[in-house]
Amino acid sequence: MNTQETDIVVNAANAGNFVTLTNALKAAGLGRITVSLDTLHPERFKTLTRFDQLDAVHAGIASARRVFGQLKIDTVVIRGVNDDELIPLIEYGRSVNGEIRFIEYMDVGGASRWSPDRVFPRRQILDALASHYGPIVPIDEPGSSAPAERYALEDGTTFGIIASTTEPFCKSCDRSRLTADGMWYLCLYATQGLDLRAPLRRGASTEELTALVSGGWRARADRGAEDRVALGDRRAFVPVQDLLRKDPHLEMHTRGG
Repeated sequence: MNTQETDIVVNAANAGNFVTLTNALKAAGLGRITVSLDTLHPERFKTLTRFDQLDAVHAGIASARRVFGQLKIDTVVIRGVNDDELIPLIEYGRSVNGEIRFIEYMDVGGASRWSPDRVFPRRQILDALASHYGPIVPIDEPGSSAPAERYALEDGTTFGIIASTTEPFCKSCDRSRLTADGMWYLCLYATQGLDLRAPLRRGASTEELTALVSGGWRARADRGAEDRVALGDRRAFVPVQDLLRKDPHLEMHTRGG
């Protein structure tokens, strides 16, 4: 894997330790940082994350900017919760040299209160921003497989929107996630992952690991976002009682989301 195309996601759960690791991560070859930040309001932050760590996230962002120069900031937009912060977040991104990625609210992991009426779709995000900033221009990026569609304001400020809830892009998705304890998930909606830690600990050869990873990817048939759309308004994609409480890996924050 090309480390220049590898992300590490900083969220409320790991922000406190991240500041001390930034230089080491850069030295190890990490090329890009993504920070999860859904609100700029301290009390709202505690409600959303169950952590009183907003200051630590800001410190992590400052550290990332110092070491990497620029970063991405992922924001899940939830109707009636933080959809009033689109413009403040754009302005905050400008101030820290971070490009905001607005993400439609997805029925995954810890989103146990998800419902269709809480989704703030891409069209409404664009309308809200255009009413304040004026014309917004799509950025044409031929050959890009990134999940975000990127846009530019009149002054050149860029941002992205990931509309996986209303317009799934499963057929072109080439992303996967590796958890801190070695579980590899081929889809954000996946309920099962591939354990890579066990073969590493028993001394698997490079060839064996290569075959394991390449075979897993070739067999990939995940269409999580499309499956979610097919469920309609039925809740929930990952039933909290049945699966989420039994497997902490199904929580979004354990997967870097």
